[in-house]
Amino acid sequence: MLLSEQAYRKIDEEVTKFPQGKARSAVLASLTIAQDEKGWVSPEIVEDVANYLGVPPIAVQEVASFYNMLDTKPVGRYKLAVCTNLPCALCGAEKALAHIREKLGVDLGGTTPDGLFTVVEAECMGACGDAPLVLVNNKQMCVRMSDDKLDAMIDLIRREGKA
Repeated sequence: MLLSEQAYRKIDEEVTKFPQGKARSAVLASLTIAQDEKGWVSPEIVEDVANYLGVPPIAVQEVASFYNMLDTKPVGRYKLAVCTNLPCALCGAEKALAHIREKLGVDLGGTTPDGLFTVVEAECMGACGDAPLVLVNNKQMCVRMSDDKLDAMIDLIRREGKA
């Protein structure tokens, strides 16, 4: 077993939300729990979750590779995802993404040398009226991000996120 007892308990809770014999329905939640604990979904995690749920590993891999909020490669401690779909692009998302990349000195999909940040493009987050927006670690949505707000967010993470 690769995860903590607490993670497996959380997975067990997710499984109870579905009818008996339908553990496959808990794959996405299980992978999210694993990623929250390990930082990304490695092939070993895919195998472990499949074994734990009693589903074929390919069924877990299909979910892991389909959803862009699941990372199948290592990422920085803070993943900054910028929506660049058309409505957000029209509201400055491309400029915001360029500003983040320049400030951090990374290419799209790249991670800072200290391992703190990874910068990625994201699909629509359903908040087009609040663009440009940045989703931090798939959990915290930061809206109407001007250059000043982006700088403040990154500086705050640098100060508080190195623990």
